Amino acid sequence: MNRWLGHLSPRRRIFVTGLAAALALVVTLVVVTVVRASGSQDAQPTGLGAAGIPAQNRPGPVLLVPGYGGSTSSLSVLASRIRRSTGREADVLRLPGNGTGSLVTDASVLNAAVNRELRGGAPSVDVIGYSAGGVATLLWAQQDGGTHKARRVITLGAPFHGAQIASAAEAFVPGACPVACQQLVPGSSLLSRLDPAGVPARPRWLSLWSTDDQTVTPPDSARLAGAVDVPIQSICPAQQISHSQLPTNPVVTAMVLQAIGAGPVRPPTAADCRA
Repeated sequence: MNRWLGHLSPRRRIFVTGLAAALALVVTLVVVTVVRASGSQDAQPTGLGAAGIPAQNRPGPVLLVPGYGGSTSSLSVLASRIRRSTGREADVLRLPGNGTGSLVTDASVLNAAVNRELRGGAPSVDVIGYSAGGVATLLWAQQDGGTHKARRVITLGAPFHGAQIASAAEAFVPGACPVACQQLVPGSSLLSRLDPAGVPARPRWLSLWSTDDQTVTPPDSARLAGAVDVPIQSICPAQQISHSQLPTNPVVTAMVLQAIGAGPVRPPTAADCRA
């Protein structure tokens, strides 16, 4: 190449060298784009059952999505119980912005974690979304193909229809209401987009919530079309469970363990109150 360039005039030599450099840059950009695109492609479970849903008899890892504020302490208790009781992997996600950024971003974080598990050979995932993490889970299910990746989904006290505390924060202390807070205001554009869709019949979706909840108000904001909705006190009237206690309460934990078990999902019964 250098010997051939030596026969060219200085002007043509500069032109040819610049053209070669430009072509090399284009090729590099194309390769990088292809690699990035292939890396961001959604993974699929290794064993799909009917209607493209993961086989129910092949449980995989469990991913837990924190709520507003991003605290992982209470969910870590639940994850530890899942690991001890089932022997399965159970990991609590860490959300950017301490869980106060966009719930859309949180859904992307969940999707990336799910794809890593599936690319690693997991037959499926089970997802547990706590509080606002349940809304992020619904976003993931509807917009990132989560209904074809998750075997089971459980949400705990998730404000699918918003929370009055978010409305109050936005109205009276707007500087203390970041993006996730704004998205949880009843009637927000994000919730309005999610509300009519609900979830399909599969995967089985269990929404557990407490009538004692003073954080997500009204508590029945956790109702979700297509899900198995269970106000815990409708089964266990003596239970007093606050919003923060949902991930650690023994009765709730027993219901979660049943829901992610190898057997079919069934609505909780009075027998579950003796946990």
